[in-house]
Amino acid sequence: MQTGFNLVFDAKTALGECPLWSAAEQVLYFVDIKRCSIHRFDPATSDLKTLELSEEVGCIGLAEGGGFVAGLRSGIWLVDADGRPFRKLADNPEDQEISRFNDGMVDPMGRFIAGTVDESREKGIAALYRYDRNGLAKLAGGLLTSNGVAFSPDGSRLYHADTLRYTLYTYDYAPKTGTASNRQVFARFGSDTDKGRPDGGAVDLEGCYWTALFEGGRVQRYNPNGALLAEYPVPVKCPTMVSFGGADMRTLFCTSASVGRSDAELEAFPLSGGLYAMRTDVAGLQKPLFNPEA
Repeated sequence: MQTGFNLVFDAKTALGECPLWSAAEQVLYFVDIKRCSIHRFDPATSDLKTLELSEEVGCIGLAEGGGFVAGLRSGIWLVDADGRPFRKLADNPEDQEISRFNDGMVDPMGRFIAGTVDESREKGIAALYRYDRNGLAKLAGGLLTSNGVAFSPDGSRLYHADTLRYTLYTYDYAPKTGTASNRQVFARFGSDTDKGRPDGGAVDLEGCYWTALFEGGRVQRYNPNGALLAEYPVPVKCPTMVSFGGADMRTLFCTSASVGRSDAELEAFPLSGGLYAMRTDVAGLQKPLFNPEA
């Protein structure tokens, strides 16, 4: 069944990210960071609805009672179903001139785990944070681009990438407390001839981790021990993040980017920025809902 990704919608995103399946609505949400928007895509009808925000939105999670939790440049917000931020939960504690929230997801207990990006690409000011009813807490620091957040099926392992350092890590994670410890290198990427690096990821029911390789043109699947099991081509140079969805959770969606790419690359890959999907033999995990009182 698994051969590669096909275009499902020519979304023309500048920086598509954070695909997120809503089981209640049977639709896929995803963001365009650079165009400050959240998209709602209905696979049954191919209808696309766009919610416009006033600042960049790096990641979202579905919230209990409707709407979203969102990591914006200024901080973490509650956003209503029409895309209007209405309650700021926490400030971005970094220099917002060169920092914004990037990748993130809701943990098994309803907290929001989200990281930032160091837009200077050199200072290492980015970090990974946990937001819960006690406020914002740093889980890891000294990063360039926080990415790849995902959890094992039992919630005891946290996956996390520092994209510009070409490294994917794992942590021991305690769902009851939201603490992360014992960081280990899970996989390293990149070479003189291959600049593919780990961007957004997802975990399936077998506990295997899937990662989109930015500038690598493919998605890889690893077993829980860090062995590469398979890789699947995406018809763009810069896939950005994967996430499972569909009625049976066996459709793997993949966003992509067009911003900052050369004219030659966009000529070779004219559907950069599109939304892609692939049917898989194994189902993925449904994402938990955000609970601000978690």
